[in-house]
Amino acid sequence: MNKTLFVFALLFTSICFSQSVRFDGFIQDEQKNPLEMANIMAINNGTKAMDSYGITNDKGKFQLTLKPNTAYTIKISYLGMKSKEIAVSTKSENMTQNIILDGAGIELEGVEIVREMPVSIKGDTIVYNADSFKSGTEKKLEDVLKKLPGVEVNADGEIEVEGKKVSKLMVEGKDFFDGDTKLGVKNIPADAIDKVQVLRNYNEISQLKGLENDQENVAMNIKLKEGKKNFWFGDVTAGIGVAELDSRYIINPKLFYYSPKYSINLITNFNNIGELPLTAQDYFKFTGGFKNMMKKGGSSFNVSSNDLGISLLRNNRAKEIETKFGATNFAYSATKSWNISGFGILSTSKTDLETKSQTTILESGDQQKSNENTNQKNNLGLFKLSSTYKPSDKFQFDYDILTKLTKQEEYSDLFREQIVQNVATSEDIFTTKKQDPTSINQNLSLYYTQSAKNIFAFEMQHLYQDENPFYNANLQTLPFDLSGYISGQNRNDYNQDRFVKTNKLDAKLDYYYMVTPKSNFNITLGNTYSYQNFNSHIFQMLDNGTRNDLNDVANNNDVDYRFNDAFLGFHYKILTGKFTFTPGVSFHTYQMTNGQLGTDYSQNFTKVLPDFFALYQIKKSETLTYNFSLTNDFTDINQLASGYVLSNYSSLFRGNRFLENATSQVHSLRYFKYNMFNFENIFANATYTRKVDAIKTKADFDGINQSSVPYNSNLADETFTGMGNYGRSFLKNYKASANASFNWSKFNNIQNNQLSTTESFSQSYTVRASTNYKNLPNIEFGYNLLINKYSGSTFYTDKPFARLDYYFLDSFSFVSEYEFYHYYNGDKTVDNEYDFLSASLIYQKKNSKWEYKVSATNLLNTKYLNDDSFSQFSTRVSQYTVQPRYIIFSMKYNL
Repeated sequence: MNKTLFVFALLFTSICFSQSVRFDGFIQDEQKNPLEMANIMAINNGTKAMDSYGITNDKGKFQLTLKPNTAYTIKISYLGMKSKEIAVSTKSENMTQNIILDGAGIELEGVEIVREMPVSIKGDTIVYNADSFKSGTEKKLEDVLKKLPGVEVNADGEIEVEGKKVSKLMVEGKDFFDGDTKLGVKNIPADAIDKVQVLRNYNEISQLKGLENDQENVAMNIKLKEGKKNFWFGDVTAGIGVAELDSRYIINPKLFYYSPKYSINLITNFNNIGELPLTAQDYFKFTGGFKNMMKKGGSSFNVSSNDLGISLLRNNRAKEIETKFGATNFAYSATKSWNISGFGILSTSKTDLETKSQTTILESGDQQKSNENTNQKNNLGLFKLSSTYKPSDKFQFDYDILTKLTKQEEYSDLFREQIVQNVATSEDIFTTKKQDPTSINQNLSLYYTQSAKNIFAFEMQHLYQDENPFYNANLQTLPFDLSGYISGQNRNDYNQDRFVKTNKLDAKLDYYYMVTPKSNFNITLGNTYSYQNFNSHIFQMLDNGTRNDLNDVANNNDVDYRFNDAFLGFHYKILTGKFTFTPGVSFHTYQMTNGQLGTDYSQNFTKVLPDFFALYQIKKSETLTYNFSLTNDFTDINQLASGYVLSNYSSLFRGNRFLENATSQVHSLRYFKYNMFNFENIFANATYTRKVDAIKTKADFDGINQSSVPYNSNLADETFTGMGNYGRSFLKNYKASANASFNWSKFNNIQNNQLSTTESFSQSYTVRASTNYKNLPNIEFGYNLLINKYSGSTFYTDKPFARLDYYFLDSFSFVSEYEFYHYYNGDKTVDNEYDFLSASLIYQKKNSKWEYKVSATNLLNTKYLNDDSFSQFSTRVSQYTVQPRYIIFSMKYNL
């Protein structure tokens, strides 16, 4: 089937290419100077449709693709100059004509033409006219974004523009669930979108724009159509369907309201068809818009999560998923100077996972094979409130509070076969994981412009985190002989309570002095303080139900850890010609104390950490950027607690209170080019990291059971990552791209008292092409090759894919997606093939509010997927069951 789609696409593309002529030339002013970024479009005199459009390059050149033997009106505009129209009649040959614009025009006339352009650019903002890219099958923002040149939406719902992730999504200038783009991508109706604005070099604090290096910051703003403002809009979907053994359902109301004064968004979703508006993985990485305010400081102190390793879904695919989801987002302009916004999210999901896996220890070759059935219950809550007070351009006061509430349970039963020195033994294992973590993150910021040359910024963040994970493992064998443990039971029932509390306060004051209009000096005074408490206790449940507390100090933890980093930083930013340089240095004094086992252990030292930024502005839309940083990396309390902690039923960990910090040296290089003339998009980056005194693991294996302790290695770990992408849109209706990425890592550890060096090398290559016609079928097709090479093993995944969408008879939309996977390893001991096919047919009369849809998922009834992973001591290959084929009949009412 995939071969047929590829052949069809090739023939279809060839036919379309042959039915066009090229019209090109140069646009100049009256002095024959080239006009870069001039807009030109061709209006078909017969159909009144815009058949082609373009934007001139730095030499003033334009190029349009037109139909042969057709009369056109060519419209040309350039801001500040008089717009022009010329008549052109094409024949079967290509045409060339230069165009001169009159400089005595009125700027507003140019603006009017620009608004009609499919793509326009002004300063750091790219504006896409959404209707110019819609074919009729688009239902949500994601469908529109995927058709825009230079814009991609990845599998996690993250928006990427020119290879950079969009950090903020807004609608009519108001935050849409700040800190996450997925909810907007998956829920904002496509028919409500008028313009998509990409805001490059974005800084939401206007006083700081230009003072910092914001090249990596990208935001997106959605402009709504006039009929969607000051009115409620959205849709209500309800559907029911059948699977092999049971019924399926979905209920999905969505409501939106936007006015200049306030906005309200309501999203709900109840289903058992595998739709997860917000996964547990999305939840834990949801930032709520909170940024890393200490990124210039030179220190890295991150509070880790005691999440017990609760399984995360892969591509939202599992054996069974049932979800109940509700979310609301609001923004309110209380006065001209005071704005309030926030959101609330509640999600409940029940998930069944079925996994077969094989883990191989790298050093010994011993293996563990398991068949595991897991049942999860996730209750997630996210709440944020934000306030911005800006009485004038000189002063701004911000306050934010983000609360996360979680209740998770996971129950697993697995059949394990362990093969140690070619001897196989098997057993049943039952595990329970429970946790109810809470975190509250607060941010307070003040920005004050004392004069044109003097600007002050004060930022403070506080994190409170309370975690209480519980772990239980019930085995037949005895993996670890702990002090006080009573052996000889029919089953070995290990239990562990953990309680971890964190209070972390970051504060810094920045002073900016504008030395010249193209240079500024920045002084930063900052401090990070953290206090953590870690308690854990292991106990045994005997066969008769009696509890045996393992009270030996080796099985318990009661640890306090205090960390303080006071620093003073200096940075100087200067623009000279095409170059921007920002050298910097920070002076740190560190104090660390951990108290356990009745004693305190302290470390105090100072450190000087340099950093450097350089930007070469080759052209307006072509840059080369270099970054260097030297960073001190510190562990939190989890690796300092010297009592035993159960990582899982075959892994036992104890910390090392004498650990020191590691130092990371990072070099990164990034190239970017965006050509509006032919919508060519090129970007590439490479990053090299060398970490010395890294905190590594000393592991002792008894068969497949691992006991480990961290230590500071005198051998450097190295990582080299890189990626490159080439994409362009051409002949108005075509879009193609090629992407390559890799990640090479070298790690040093100690395994069974022997130094062990392991390497991993992952590569991914993707090519894709797509069409975008309004009255013809559109197809996207491509191929992805994934290569994961670990120490002693190499795994390959071949994945051709295709998508067909067609809007026809002014009422019907047909969409189908196909993916084929060939998963195998180097010696073909693992060799699997599977594929996925989905399709939907939608009927909606023109101007009707009712929509009827029949959709089918996993039409080929594929049973499972494969993946692999690598740790520094082992490799793991797994196969997990996915939801069966089902068909859904649904109705949607559009408000």
